[in-house]
Amino acid sequence: MQAPINISRPQWLKDFQAFIMRGNVIDLAVGLVIGAAFTSVVSSMVEDLLNPLLGLLLGGIDFSNLFVVIVGERRPTLEATREGGAAVLAVGRFINAIIKFVIVGFAVFWLIKVLTRIGLEAGKKAGPTATEALLTEIRDELRTKAAAVPTPPPA
Repeated sequence: MQAPINISRPQWLKDFQAFIMRGNVIDLAVGLVIGAAFTSVVSSMVEDLLNPLLGLLLGGIDFSNLFVVIVGERRPTLEATREGGAAVLAVGRFINAIIKFVIVGFAVFWLIKVLTRIGLEAGKKAGPTATEALLTEIRDELRTKAAAVPTPPPA
C-alpha cells in the first residue's frame, strides 16, 4: 500500500486565515456594513428632508435638479439632459454630496467623542494594575530608605 501524499497548505493561506480571524478585521466588516446603512439614511435625510426645506428657503430651488449645461441641449431635468447627450455639471448633486459628507463627519465626530469619554471614564474607574501598584510600593520604599540614609558632606 502506498503512503498518502502529504499536501500542506501554502503559508500565504495560513497567514490570510490568521488575518481574517483577527478581531480587528471583523470589527472593520461590521463597521463597514453599519456605515453603508448609515449612509443610506443620511442620503434619504438630505434628499428627502433637507433639500426641500432649503429649496423653500432659497426661493424654490431644487438642488437635485440644479445643473449647468456645458455642451448640448438643455432639457427640463438633469437625467433628460444627460440622456440627450449633453455634457453637464451636476452642481446640485455636488452640493448634496457635500451636505451628506458634513452630516456623516459630524456624526462620526460625536461618536468618537462619546467613545473617548466612555473610555476615559472606564480608565478612571479601573485604577492601577497589580504591577503598577507593586512598582508604586517599591518606589515609595526606595524613597523612604534614601531619605533615611544621611548624605555625606561634600569634600
